[in-house]
Amino acid sequence: MTAPAPARRGVRVTGGPRRRVLLGTDRRHVGIGVREAAVTGIALAAVLVLGVVALAVGDFPVPVGDVLGAFTGRTDGLARTVVLEWRLPRVVAAVLFGAALAVAGGVFQAVTRNPLASPDVIGLSNGAFTGMLVALVWFGGSWPLRTGGALVGGLLAAATIALLARGGGLQGFRLVVVGIGVSSMLAAFNTWVLLRADLETALLASAWGAGTLSTATAELVVPAAGCVVLLLALVAGRSAALAQLELGDDVAATTGVDPRRDRAVLLLGAVGLVSAVTAVAGPVAFVALAAPQIARRAVAGPGIPLGAAAATGALVLLGSDLIAQHLLPLTVPVGVVTVVVGGAYLLWLLLREARTR
Repeated sequence: MTAPAPARRGVRVTGGPRRRVLLGTDRRHVGIGVREAAVTGIALAAVLVLGVVALAVGDFPVPVGDVLGAFTGRTDGLARTVVLEWRLPRVVAAVLFGAALAVAGGVFQAVTRNPLASPDVIGLSNGAFTGMLVALVWFGGSWPLRTGGALVGGLLAAATIALLARGGGLQGFRLVVVGIGVSSMLAAFNTWVLLRADLETALLASAWGAGTLSTATAELVVPAAGCVVLLLALVAGRSAALAQLELGDDVAATTGVDPRRDRAVLLLGAVGLVSAVTAVAGPVAFVALAAPQIARRAVAGPGIPLGAAAATGALVLLGSDLIAQHLLPLTVPVGVVTVVVGGAYLLWLLLREARTR
């Protein structure tokens, strides 16, 4: 009986019913884990600092000590009302929605193995907004109805894009091009719906269409936060399968992953995250595109780290909302700021890709 050949340096072979070859040394994997934890911790610390700043600044400034006292019961009166009832829902929405968009973008980019395949670029955000807009204009527009409309719209947009791009597969640039086309058509339809709506509804929907957190009240944020947390838990539970899917279906199947089932669960979870955010804040652009790639480059690992991406997305959206509210001459929807930030990132990414070809 021939003795097994010794494993090469840097290659670890695991046994079991399905033998896997894991490239790279254990030291490298540990290093990536440490960097991911460090990036996530730094981003969360920055989110905490910006959150305190967001609760303190505004037309009615609140000292930092009183902000902290509002949570411990030492602060009462108007300051407590301003912090907990007026500003806290918006801060919570910015943090959770930024994390949700980043995770959704990370799922799409990982599954398609395409850094441009984020929900806002390929039209899913516009599809969710179309469903929400139809529910608002023609069916009354309660939050559960808007959320249901956003979910249906996002799913229909995803199915349409997948159907039209099926010849090129999920990994080709055809998916992005088809998604951009579908997104443009949905934007045109949304404009037509707004022109048919009454003035008050059209103004409200137009603000949503730009992406805004000004409507983030406790009554809307609490149920949306519940949906987001459940969907984030669903996606996190499939994070190992997502990492294998990034290597391709054949490799994923050899490690015990069911590519079709796990991909469907992950994509449905991502569409649900986008829909829940869109139902409250509208289609906030470019957070889903930029945050996962920023986290990936910061971690310098082989895949998209969902934890670091979520923390980065929360930081990007909260920081953008602070800029939109307090650092510009005129208060603008947060989506205007994220478009500028994401557009600059997209331009840099395209130029970088062009230089490497």
